[in-house]
Amino acid sequence: MTMNELLPMAVLATSLLPGLAIFALPEGWIVLRTTLNLFGAIAKLVLVAVLLAGVAAGEEYGVRFAVLPGLDLAFKADALGLLFVSLSAVLWLFTTFYAIGYLEGAPHRSRFFGFFSLCVTATMGIAMAANLFTFFVFYELLTLSTFPLVVHRGTDKAMKGGTIYLAYMLIGGTALLTGIVWLHHLLGHTEFAHTGIAAALGPEYAGQLKIIFLLLIAGVGVKAALVPLHGWLPQAMVAPAPVSALLHAVAVVKAGAFGIVRIVYEVYGVEFAQSLDLLTPLAIMAAVTIVWGSFRALLQDDLKKRLAYSTVSQVSYITLGIALFGPIGTIGGLVHLVHQGIMKITLFFCAGNYAETLGIHKVSEMDGVGRRMPLTTLAFSIGALGMMGAPLTAGAISKAWLSEGATAAGMDWAIWVLWTSSLLNAAYFLPILWRTWLRPAPVAWPEEHIPARGWRETALLLLLPPLVTATMTLAAGMLAESPGSPLVWAKLIAEREYRQGVTLP
Repeated sequence: MTMNELLPMAVLATSLLPGLAIFALPEGWIVLRTTLNLFGAIAKLVLVAVLLAGVAAGEEYGVRFAVLPGLDLAFKADALGLLFVSLSAVLWLFTTFYAIGYLEGAPHRSRFFGFFSLCVTATMGIAMAANLFTFFVFYELLTLSTFPLVVHRGTDKAMKGGTIYLAYMLIGGTALLTGIVWLHHLLGHTEFAHTGIAAALGPEYAGQLKIIFLLLIAGVGVKAALVPLHGWLPQAMVAPAPVSALLHAVAVVKAGAFGIVRIVYEVYGVEFAQSLDLLTPLAIMAAVTIVWGSFRALLQDDLKKRLAYSTVSQVSYITLGIALFGPIGTIGGLVHLVHQGIMKITLFFCAGNYAETLGIHKVSEMDGVGRRMPLTTLAFSIGALGMMGAPLTAGAISKAWLSEGATAAGMDWAIWVLWTSSLLNAAYFLPILWRTWLRPAPVAWPEEHIPARGWRETALLLLLPPLVTATMTLAAGMLAESPGSPLVWAKLIAEREYRQGVTLP
């Protein structure tokens, strides 16, 4: 096996092997468990950096294993997959630090971190899958590895939320598998390709291909939380804060959005999908989700549920960009896959800090918290302003490119959707910022919530991750055109997906 074949497998192994080892560790072996977690996360980052450099230089990385005649478990580390891999690898490191601090003294940590590592392994497999069969295997592994994390606390509320989560995921998985089997029957394979594979079938198959597209999008749309398939996401907020961060920014919803990208571009091909009139309905579905999620967020007093509905809205920006049919919209959607992850993980880290340190779970309880926890609240403010698309933030870059993509595609109505969403973003985030910074705090915070192990405002391992990701939110906005930035990488992907020699601004 060559080095170009080994590297994708090594990326999977750096989370799989530590995870399996962690399952076997006694609860008291804290140092070894932490060492395995951090070693795996750092090793993965190093390997991803090597892959990024190679792919940028034109190298190809991939490996496949025959399962049955005509059915391979196949992996490739291409530019599109590495966008998702990089996001997950970077945010996994920060989430690991955060989870170590958050779960200090909690029971069942070996079980938690074992499934945590399996979750990241599944995410990497989804990102590097070279065909729909491999994608499906890891897509379902992601469901099975995240369910124990959602129900980790074992309360009745957690079990109810986890049951709803699992039911949605299994229904989505059934739809996805049905579409894959049907397409494999027609084509004899389901390999991903830059120009798509569905166009190889003649026009007499157009009706079947439309139904298959619906099944595939419904299957991944559950994880992407497209309306009306989003009902599981607010219920899953019973999970601990590190899991919420994982669901929203690193793994589950991003896996769904990434699946939509692969299906549109590398199963159907964007031009063939447009010829079948599939992209406009997809864009409308995304637009409805964007507005509906924003509106529902406005009505939530529970902080994590407000953030959950915000995710429903924001993740569909990715789908909207892909459905705008054009390289500019593609760039907007792809760069938002990264930018939304950075901003949303910042917000969930901060929400966890408020809950863990002061017992704050509701927006109505946040009066004056900025004076008690200024650094956490500064990070939250940056994440919230980024979600609104404020200048100098990552969100401003995403929304600018999406707006340009809508104009270039002649879909001006999509610009109104983006503006409506931005106004609703402001309507549900600005009152929080006003409460935290400008309203008077309670006379005294309850003594039981003052951290004995804290540094100024909270534990250091809880404070550093949101500060770093908030800084990344600003850097992604202010240094958007720098070499290696998410925007520059998204442009590289668009140039390779649209092989007509397009000129990008």
